[in-house]
Amino acid sequence: MAKIIGEAIKNMPWEEKPLGYKGPVWRYKGNPIINKDGIPSSNSIFNSAVVPFGDGYAGIFRCDSKAVSMDIYAGFSKDGVNWEIQHEPIKFEGADPEILKREYRYDPRVCFIEDRYYITWCNGYHGPTIGVGYTFDFKTFIQCENAFLPYNRNGVLFPRKINGNFAMLSRPSDTGHTPFGDIFYSQSPDLEHWGRHRFVMGTYRGDASAWQSTKIGAGPIPIETDEGWLLIYHGVLTTCNGMVYRIGSAILDIDEPWKVKYRTKNYILAPEELYERVGDVPNVVFPCAAISDADTGRIAIYYGCADTVTGLAFTTVDELVKYTKENSL
Repeated sequence: MAKIIGEAIKNMPWEEKPLGYKGPVWRYKGNPIINKDGIPSSNSIFNSAVVPFGDGYAGIFRCDSKAVSMDIYAGFSKDGVNWEIQHEPIKFEGADPEILKREYRYDPRVCFIEDRYYITWCNGYHGPTIGVGYTFDFKTFIQCENAFLPYNRNGVLFPRKINGNFAMLSRPSDTGHTPFGDIFYSQSPDLEHWGRHRFVMGTYRGDASAWQSTKIGAGPIPIETDEGWLLIYHGVLTTCNGMVYRIGSAILDIDEPWKVKYRTKNYILAPEELYERVGDVPNVVFPCAAISDADTGRIAIYYGCADTVTGLAFTTVDELVKYTKENSL
């Protein structure tokens, strides 16, 4: 029996696995939980991050506008399903006006560490890099130094320090719609100076696991378990009709997270429903957040669908760890 190392979440969204369903991850029957027009200015709302906050939940949402500019917005929910998203994007404060200049912001993650909520996102600074900021209340937001030089995407913090340092997964990329990408681990004493970069895992070039042959990237904040860090990630296959994004899982060593213990050869969720197959970018499921309850082992995954709407899916730590170990590359 796998065990989540973390907090109990009393009111997390949940639906039991449908009778007869064979996969390790199942969709919420009410999907999509956030439609493309969730705020007046939005063309799409997807690839967003959610955390428990107060007596409910808070989130940072990617909302592309009807002008198709990309920015991030704060939102709140009592139940993690029904959301009220602010109508204006986040305005960051900070000591250095050079860093506060906005080009674009997208694909946020949120991670609670020690006493505050850290936000990472793909930040435009002469090309895509990893923006870093924090908030205590989801009302005032402080922007820190970018983590890396361009080009980089999918910056995902670990929820505690490892060997005394902050730790982050990322995917070095290029300035365009990257046709490649591997996951790397980096650490920092202060969330500003990053180094000791380590390769974690790369694409798989072979038909044993072709769904992750073009690029991969870390998804939600890793979940600490007694088996290691449970990482949910996305993988991409290039087809004659474009890229297809699916979801996989891996288990990383608890003390040296760049060491992969298990990694799924099969995907755990793929675009199958209409809202995942049809949208601004067809055939995409893209996970950015996971809420986990230490008492029950339940996990709720928030994911972007076809770069247009937001979906919700469920699993348990037992089911996902077992599947990852039994179907490992």
